[in-house]
Amino acid sequence: MRVAFVLGTTSGGTGRHVLMLVEGLVRRGNQVLVVGPRSVEEKFSFAGAGARFVDVTVSDRPHPVNDLRAVLAIRRLTRDADVVHAHGLRAGALAALGKRGGWKALAALRARFGGREAVGRRDAAEAGSGRGQRAAQAGHGGGQGLVVTLHNALTAGGFVGVVYGVLERIVARRADHVLVVSPDLGERMVALGARDVRAAVVGAPVLPPAKRTPQEVRDELEAGERPILLTIARLAQQKGLETLLDVAAGPWNADAGIEGAPAPLFVVAGEGPLRGELQARIGAEGLPVTLLGNRDDVPDLLGAAVALVMPSRWEGQPLTLREALMAGKPVIATKVGGIPEILGNAGILVRYGDVGGLRGAVRELLAEPGAAETLAAAAARRGREMPDGDDVVESVLGVYRSGDRTDD
Repeated sequence: MRVAFVLGTTSGGTGRHVLMLVEGLVRRGNQVLVVGPRSVEEKFSFAGAGARFVDVTVSDRPHPVNDLRAVLAIRRLTRDADVVHAHGLRAGALAALGKRGGWKALAALRARFGGREAVGRRDAAEAGSGRGQRAAQAGHGGGQGLVVTLHNALTAGGFVGVVYGVLERIVARRADHVLVVSPDLGERMVALGARDVRAAVVGAPVLPPAKRTPQEVRDELEAGERPILLTIARLAQQKGLETLLDVAAGPWNADAGIEGAPAPLFVVAGEGPLRGELQARIGAEGLPVTLLGNRDDVPDLLGAAVALVMPSRWEGQPLTLREALMAGKPVIATKVGGIPEILGNAGILVRYGDVGGLRGAVRELLAEPGAAETLAAAAARRGREMPDGDDVVESVLGVYRSGDRTDD
């Protein structure tokens, strides 16, 4: 089978998921192409896993001219594939625009945003020729299927929200199969008219052993006797880190019910656009929060932490949650997206934005005798139930082999 993956800019779970699929499909003798920005190849090395990689810019923000170029490139590169599998809403919409029947809409967009000069003479000439129309028909039509996996929900509003709403409709109406990482995404796709919506199976790589002892990590962080609460997240709006800072503000000794005990230290591993804003507030208010930046020692950090804290606005099937469970670490998280389904009884769930509830969950974990140990045992059991790479690959092969629908 010839499988073409299309993905946009990613440095996290989406890229690791695609790499797991590439490795498994190549190992089973399939031919694999990956189309995406050069940055994802540098981060994940799909070519090193046996795939052919082609650099095509799929940006994380709408850009009419670049998007039209990307549609043309994706259609041309994937025309011989048996299955095109796009990951993420923007990559999915661009791949969907290349399907048979989407050519007229694409031509209209090209004319609106600059025609021949905007997309280049070669592509414009091809669009007006019989060769271009044959290429369109040889693309995502006929026996070729389009699968789109949606890894994230839209949490922004305004103009960006409007644009992404349009992209959602394109994916819902033109993809043969839509895979979703949380039930709410599935419900939305069904409401928008998607004909075949299924739960995506997402696995986590085996967690490597820690290289340092918990005490060595505590010494690096200058934690002293304070319990460490770990958050692993991109410093971005979706992750709800403003709520984490509200929780960290305390007052801890009186509020947490652990009189005389040291206040917890909140440690955040990750980087992102909100770093400056978060660091300014931490410094101004003297909050017990340390921003570590990007780290490659997650097993070490999990070993030293009492629990993983996820204050997110929304999550699908986050890798960090799975890693914490595999490490036997309790989790305090918001009840959003796919988190409840993954977590089960291995942690404490609170409403998003509920500062009192989140602080109370921390108090329960730190103050109640045996609470952390009970949840740690449940986390370890849950971690052993997580799907592995073979489960993930077999699930997508089942989708690929299930047949296409006919375009309207």
